Amino acid sequence: MNREMDDERTVALYWDFENLHAALAEARSDGAYSKPDTRFKPQEPLVDVRAVVELAASFGPIAINRAYCNWQYFGRYRDSLLQSAIELIQLFPPGGAAKNGADIRLCLDAMEDVARFPHIGTVIVVGGDSDFMPLSVKIKAAGRTLVGVGARQSTNRHWAKSCHEFRYYDSLVEPAAETAPQDTGPDTQPMAPVQAPAEPQPVDAVAELLRKAIVLLAQKQGDVWVRKGAVGQMMKRMDPTFSPLDHSHESYRAMLKAYEHLLEVRDGEHDQMVRLR
Repeated sequence: MNREMDDERTVALYWDFENLHAALAEARSDGAYSKPDTRFKPQEPLVDVRAVVELAASFGPIAINRAYCNWQYFGRYRDSLLQSAIELIQLFPPGGAAKNGADIRLCLDAMEDVARFPHIGTVIVVGGDSDFMPLSVKIKAAGRTLVGVGARQSTNRHWAKSCHEFRYYDSLVEPAAETAPQDTGPDTQPMAPVQAPAEPQPVDAVAELLRKAIVLLAQKQGDVWVRKGAVGQMMKRMDPTFSPLDHSHESYRAMLKAYEHLLEVRDGEHDQMVRLR
C-alpha cells in the first residue's frame, strides 16, 4: 500500500434508513407510507443501497457504515444490507404512532465516533430531516467534512444548505451521463452524453465497475479527467472482492489497457489521466 493510501482519512456513513425509504414510498404515492396498513407491514425494497455506499467510497475508505431503523419490517433488504457490510441498529418505537428516534440516536453516535476516532475525515448522513442541523454545527466545529444524502422531494432545504456538500439520492440512481461533470478545459472538446444502446447488451461486470469508478471520481473532483492510478483504488473500494486476476488481467494497469476502447488517455503531471469516451 502506498503512502497516499496510508495517510488517507476515513469515512463514517450513517443512515436514517426509514427516513429515506419513506421518502421514496411517498414519492410513489402521496401519503401512502403514513398509513398504518402500509407502514406496519413488510416493506418492498426501494432504496438502492449500493449506489449510496459507492458514493461514500468516493470520499475515502469506509470505516463506519451504520443504519438505524425498526428493522422488523425491512427484512427484504437483507441481501443488499449484508453485501454492503452495514451495521444494523434496531430501534423500536415507544408507541404505535411514535417515531423510532433514529435521528437522535444517529446524532449521538456520530458525535461520539468523531470524538473517539481522529482518522474520520468525512461524515456522511443519509436523511433529509431538519433535525440533523445541530449535528452539522458540531461536525464542522470538529473540523470534519459533512456530506448529506436525501431524497429531493422531501429533504429540508435548510439541512441541505448546512452541509459542506449535499447529494440528492435521485441523482445517484439516474444515468451517469446526466450527472457526470463536463470538461471545460480550453484544450479539450466537451464530452457528449453517453447514449443508452438501442438493443439490450450483455453486461460486462468489469466495464460497469470501471465506468462507475471513473464517474464517481470525476464527480468528486469536479473534472472528468481522473488519475489513472486512482481508478484501481476506487474499484477496490467499491467492490473489495474485485481482482483483475479473476478476469484474466495481471494488474489494474493491464486491465485498463484492455479497456482502452472505453477511455481517453493523456499525460498528467505525475500520472496519466483518463476519462470515459
